[in-house]
Amino acid sequence: MVGIAPETLAEIRASLDAGNLIPYVGPGALSLVPDCPVPAGPDLLVEKLTKRATVPHKIRKNLTAAAQYIENFKHRKTVSLGMTEAFKPHAEPSELHKLIASWPKLPLVVHAWYDDLMQQALAGRENWGMVQGVSHAEHLAIWTQYYKPDGSLVPQEDEIEVAKTWSTLLYEPWGAVTPKSNFLVSDSDYVEVLTEIDIQTPIPEKVQQIRTGRNFLFLGCRFMYQLERIFAFQTMKRSSDKHWAVLPDELTKNERRFIQRYNVERIEMPLAEFLAVFANQKEAALV
Repeated sequence: MVGIAPETLAEIRASLDAGNLIPYVGPGALSLVPDCPVPAGPDLLVEKLTKRATVPHKIRKNLTAAAQYIENFKHRKTVSLGMTEAFKPHAEPSELHKLIASWPKLPLVVHAWYDDLMQQALAGRENWGMVQGVSHAEHLAIWTQYYKPDGSLVPQEDEIEVAKTWSTLLYEPWGAVTPKSNFLVSDSDYVEVLTEIDIQTPIPEKVQQIRTGRNFLFLGCRFMYQLERIFAFQTMKRSSDKHWAVLPDELTKNERRFIQRYNVERIEMPLAEFLAVFANQKEAALV
């Protein structure tokens, strides 16, 4: 492993101190949860879903296609129930989730997976709330819903005004198991979003405002699949021209192209090691 250059660590720290650092947390963050009881990636999740319903062999390992097949032949409720059961087991936030939640200046957190650990970690903060992507199969003509920390829904007509009062916004573009089991997971879910995402319609206005000029730090993310790359790019669109990603494993050609194209500096070290180094550097800065 190459590790992290001191100047890179200093740049990330400076961005954090200025309130410009936006953590983008993916399913790989669950690797830091001991004996994690919920699926820590699409491969494990699709295994859970296909245990509940028979799916053709050729799509059994394709999460969005398998979810679409179940939706078509078993009803959308079967997909939602399977997703809820997969992420219902309780897990405690990892040290990574807790560290992010402890940052004094935290305008935005992007959490691109379906668990509720980031929500749990943020529970101790004041003046925060969340916005989640929702499926058109369950919420006609609505892209997102806003929720208060207690899980109560913010009325659509009050979303902008309520969100103005939050100093931290948690954005979960694919939904989450709590508070209302919102999930974008099937092919049709994503087709709806992808038809509009290039003009940013599905991206919440508040997210678009916050990201301007800021840097993204990708943690527990991969960019192997097109959906992962599209959501990452569209979320950080019109932000800063410099970002970072902790990517310890061998990259695919598509991943290499992605990070080169969007100036995402690779930090080639395990997430747990990065967490230890970054946490120690943060503590040292406070002394």
